[in-house]
Amino acid sequence: MINIDSIKGIIFDYGGTIDSNGKHWAEVLWEAYEEIGVPVSKEQFREAYVYAERYLATHPVIGSEDNFKELLLKKVDLQVNYLVENKFLSESLKTSEYSLAISNQCYNFVRNLILREKSILEFLHKNYPMVLVSNFYGNVQAVLEDFGLLKYFNQIIESAVVGVRKPDPAIFALGVEALGLPAEEVVVIGDSYTKDIVPASKNGCKTIWLKGKGWGDDEPDATADIIITDFMELRSIFSIG
Repeated sequence: MINIDSIKGIIFDYGGTIDSNGKHWAEVLWEAYEEIGVPVSKEQFREAYVYAERYLATHPVIGSEDNFKELLLKKVDLQVNYLVENKFLSESLKTSEYSLAISNQCYNFVRNLILREKSILEFLHKNYPMVLVSNFYGNVQAVLEDFGLLKYFNQIIESAVVGVRKPDPAIFALGVEALGLPAEEVVVIGDSYTKDIVPASKNGCKTIWLKGKGWGDDEPDATADIIITDFMELRSIFSIG
């Protein structure tokens, strides 16, 4: 456990933590596919998801000014086009509507979630310096601004900008440096054991693992200083009234 009184600064992950309450984004998207009735299997979707993520990592599709709705539309377009090109999905007028419907549903999911979380972020921002450390596409500031979150963070450390990606511990070292605090006085809050908790621990930081619905099995001995299953549990951890 953590002695919260010893914590002087906070590093937050964004994707999967603030924007989906610990649920892997593949699961968020798949639930939207199911809700809208896209006639593909989860295995076919997973193939399209992996393709789109790899494509986005090597092609400048996402602009620095793109908000989350614009990002989602581009991402889901890549997925749907892949499904059509590989004959998993028949091309039709309805197919052309899938990307917009899925991206809108996912965007609304995030917007409603963040509205619930803002009171916690507001309290933490007033009581601790906070830094965001995120693997993102170069537009995380535009995404945060769109959701009214940018004001809560003293600094943003984004992989596409700094040239270091999780799980490299060096990206968390940058976050600790930005806070100007000893690592042992910093707590890292993230949803990924391998990308957040392990590298943060290697830097000497304390860790809070938001353990949600992942997309694979965690190591049997995976643990953290504190494990939660809902972002709102931070309210009791930090004694937020």
